[in-house]
Amino acid sequence: MSDSPFLFFASCAKSLEPLLADELRQCGASDIRETVAGVNFSGSLTEAYRAVMFSRIANRIILILHQQLVPDADALYAAADSIDWTQHMRSTDSFAISAAGTTHNLNHTQFIAQRIKDAVVDQFRNSGQNRPDVSKQDPDLRIHAVIKKGRVILGIDLVDGSLHRRGYRQEQGEAPMKETLAAALLMRAGWPTLMQQDNAIVVDPMCGAGTLLIEAVLMALDIAPGLLRDSQLSAWPHHDQAAAAAVRQQAEKRKQDAAHWTGQALGSDQDLRALGMARRNAERAGIWDHIEFTSAALQDVKLGQPPTLLITNPPYAERLGDDAEVMTLYQQLGEVIRREAMGADVAVFTARPEWGKLIGIHSHKQYALFNGALPAKLLLFRVDDSSVYQTRKTAVSNDQLVTEDALDNGGQMLANRLRKNLKNLGRWARQQGISCYRLYDADMPEYAFAIDVYNDIDGQVHIHMQEYKAPASVTEADAEQRRRQSLLAVQVVMQLPAQFISIKVRERQRGKQQYQASREQGQDIVVQEGDARLIVNLERYLDTGLFLDHRPMRRYVHQHASGKDVLNLFCYTGSVSVQAALGGARRTVSVDLSNTYLSWAQRNLELNQLNLRTHERVEMDCLRYLQKCKQDFDLIFLDPPTFSNSKSTDNVLDIQRDHVELIELCMQRLRPQGLLIFSTNMRKFKLDPTLAERFAIEDISAASIDRDFARNTRIHQVWLLRALAV
Repeated sequence: MSDSPFLFFASCAKSLEPLLADELRQCGASDIRETVAGVNFSGSLTEAYRAVMFSRIANRIILILHQQLVPDADALYAAADSIDWTQHMRSTDSFAISAAGTTHNLNHTQFIAQRIKDAVVDQFRNSGQNRPDVSKQDPDLRIHAVIKKGRVILGIDLVDGSLHRRGYRQEQGEAPMKETLAAALLMRAGWPTLMQQDNAIVVDPMCGAGTLLIEAVLMALDIAPGLLRDSQLSAWPHHDQAAAAAVRQQAEKRKQDAAHWTGQALGSDQDLRALGMARRNAERAGIWDHIEFTSAALQDVKLGQPPTLLITNPPYAERLGDDAEVMTLYQQLGEVIRREAMGADVAVFTARPEWGKLIGIHSHKQYALFNGALPAKLLLFRVDDSSVYQTRKTAVSNDQLVTEDALDNGGQMLANRLRKNLKNLGRWARQQGISCYRLYDADMPEYAFAIDVYNDIDGQVHIHMQEYKAPASVTEADAEQRRRQSLLAVQVVMQLPAQFISIKVRERQRGKQQYQASREQGQDIVVQEGDARLIVNLERYLDTGLFLDHRPMRRYVHQHASGKDVLNLFCYTGSVSVQAALGGARRTVSVDLSNTYLSWAQRNLELNQLNLRTHERVEMDCLRYLQKCKQDFDLIFLDPPTFSNSKSTDNVLDIQRDHVELIELCMQRLRPQGLLIFSTNMRKFKLDPTLAERFAIEDISAASIDRDFARNTRIHQVWLLRALAV
């Protein structure tokens, strides 16, 4: 059967199809047609075995058995049943089915795989044989089903594992690169030609676990990937073992003929753990004597002579806030290239191609690729005097401050808006003696952040950024780019390193965890608000411990609390209680169900040297407290959440539904001349009109909004309630 023509599909990562097509031509394949994430071809089993053995790009080589239109589940079953599976596997073989693609009627890959499985096992049962077992892990035969444009393509894998696994990469760093991608980068960088030069040198100054250099040496020594793999041919009974053995013999001869290569690979990294992995990976690949690994920070790399090819994959700024550090690496990489690699070819693979300008060298060619699902680019440089920038871009200064060159056009527009706001609001805040204020509130909808300034008591500026929900039309990739540019714009305008900026990002489809802080823990800082010193934490929780929009109401409480008994319900971190106490309140009671917030409130009271016996904290559901309370108060501050279903109580609070009961219970606890301040941040909240029949109500919402929240006047609503005059 080795001379019979077969149809095959070779799969690969997206954007690598042209490279794979070239490899298949070298293997003798015909009828080569590129498609998304793979290449169709025809040929004998011998040519397919060559692809399995020699391709450095393919993930799988699939023998196509049948294809047809499948309008529904019955047609899918019929398509699978049209193949005589007893001719392609034994009843004792285990199998698995991998399905991809959908149609309107076949919209779930698991269902597609199930229907094909049914057809396979039904055939064996109907022929009087035992049904073969399904094994998702290490099956003897893997069946592939791909649906494209309403047609199903059914085939079987020629090998029992993915071809990208060479067997040497048993250890990997934090951002591993697949062997197939590394090989593709080397091909695009021209290494197959460059490696033929006498004493060719390939260098990776940020080598990590060494995959790029190992693949480079394997190419130079013409060691076929198939010689390294532990995987075997699948259990398909029609394999031509003699043809496969002949291909292996050919690969062994090519390896022997290329063993005289006189080149060298040099790798360095400052991560000793990664270097250990790289050395062990090179040993497993059998090429350790061709690679020299050394420990060195990027800026300290010394080569001695210009390399033939310098290729590297700089680390990504995976966490928001790491950008400045990684941009510094790009600048340092440019310095190393200009110092050590003049005359060389250089290839830099990056998911942040806009940072390529920081290298300070003109890129003569770029390839759009993917690292897994992450879009990236390979930037190619020929380093000489004509390609080096005469005036170099600097995005990060020596003290880790980001500069204007880090911003794209959108980031520059945002920076301009921030400067304008800082000039106007910053002046207003200084005049009012306000140290914490909102600088930006999604003024530009495409940069949907609330950005707050916190000046601590030591004079250090801190920034808190919180992302609003992006429209559904904004892709996650675009949202990520805007997040990074927003952070960089803040760094530029405020002239702050990332360590003083906290950013909370809204994650999509994460259930109740709508926001994720930039770091799990954060240090407390102390800020001044009027007479009060208050503890805030910009990183640990969703909120910071101080609602800036309520600043006017805390000021109001401070001005009206003298000589009064004050009740603070849903007290949060107790800032209202602190302001009341410092305003001369006779005593305060702070009630909240959260022990965390009550502990925070206690620390705020202690920070202001207030007597904890006079200023009581009560851990209890506020509705239950009001129902049991026998004390009377002169001033009650009621600021409940919109909704609460804490596990600590059986009561489920819905403020629109429950506000009448809460207000009535509060009014029962007020002395005759007492005052209730009721506030809510529920945007669509409507105060029950019947309350006006029983109480004197004054809406002070407009007066409760300071200038920094003027863009968002619905951020809260506030009413003053008193007993009706008799």
